[in-house]
Amino acid sequence: MKKVWITLAVLVVIIGGLGLVAPTSMHIEREVTINKPKAQVFSYLKSLKNMSVWSPWAKMDPNMKVEYRGVDGAVGSVSAWSGNSKVGQGEQEVKNILDGERIDFELRFEKPMKDTSTAYLITEAVNDTQTKVKWGMSGKSPFPRNIICFVMNMQKKLTASFDEGLTNLKGILEKQN
Repeated sequence: MKKVWITLAVLVVIIGGLGLVAPTSMHIEREVTINKPKAQVFSYLKSLKNMSVWSPWAKMDPNMKVEYRGVDGAVGSVSAWSGNSKVGQGEQEVKNILDGERIDFELRFEKPMKDTSTAYLITEAVNDTQTKVKWGMSGKSPFPRNIICFVMNMQKKLTASFDEGLTNLKGILEKQN
């Protein structure tokens, strides 16, 4: 019985220690330069339907169900998804558009765990024919979720997904006339 109590005490110390060192917030920002004018890139980015084409999560579940509400490309438009365990369930709403510059989103996750995060897309003209796109996301990870995210290395996984999505976006836009 003493060994059980010692084991439990060690587990509590480990979990408590991880809870103290694991970050309670996350911010990811990745960027890509696309060989297209800023106006063309921004116009494409405003559409949630277009995002379904270049998003890395769409590839993770080809049978994912997506529903769109509102006017695509406008503040208040929503894409709601439901898919396998890799993509989960939730919705994304366009909260603000600074025309030609920035789009802000609210991400509301239902599965695999309930959470709300914010995301954005920013466009910057490099020159007349090139545009830098920044894609970012921020969210909170309170205890004990911070331990789960830390152990699963969510920051690294999401960074890789953002890189993949931006590579997809670049490929699609650079093929357009």
